Amino acid sequence: MKRNTTITYLATLLAAATLSLPSLAQDKEAPKKDDKKPAEADMMATMMELAKLGENHKLLASGVGTWDYKVKFWMNPDNPPVESGGTSVARALMDGRYVITDHTGKMQMPGPDGAMMDAPFVGMSIEGYDNVKKKFVSSWIDNMGTGIMNSEGTYDPGSKTLTYFAEYEPMPGMKTKTREVLKLTDKNHRTLEFFEDRGGKEVKTMEIGYTRKS
Repeated sequence: MKRNTTITYLATLLAAATLSLPSLAQDKEAPKKDDKKPAEADMMATMMELAKLGENHKLLASGVGTWDYKVKFWMNPDNPPVESGGTSVARALMDGRYVITDHTGKMQMPGPDGAMMDAPFVGMSIEGYDNVKKKFVSSWIDNMGTGIMNSEGTYDPGSKTLTYFAEYEPMPGMKTKTREVLKLTDKNHRTLEFFEDRGGKEVKTMEIGYTRKS
């Protein structure tokens, strides 16, 4: 009798364990709720809010138009600058979320014999204000290289100045930190100064003066 009771008890435990296996498996496979992740509706509402245009986008749009520019470029800060110029055309796209600017002109470059010569120059920038980062963002490409320089910056309304910071590699192993300062003098004039970190010392290597075409 005792033996039969023991067998019956063991059989009951085995059956109970077997019945519980599907439930345990289902619990294991069930996705865990992430309490930190917002609901889809909240995420969509936030995305829509972050996609809206603001005053910073209007600030960038103030540069839309055609400009004449003059460049001073210092290969060596101890020597006089090399001067050149051209035209830039800025246009807004995606309802003003971004501004693309095309630069065309000449760049004074040393020729094969060492004498300076005019080389054709083409450059393009795309600028925007990232509502997520709360920073101005910019990318630059030109026909003098194959890289893309990406910058992030801020605006000081007191001095009407945009300041961008970036790092680029003009030569292998020569990563260079840069600072770009764009002064919005008035509706029709602006000045850009470009600085490079050379051996821990910031050096001004370029200055561009823009005048809006009427």
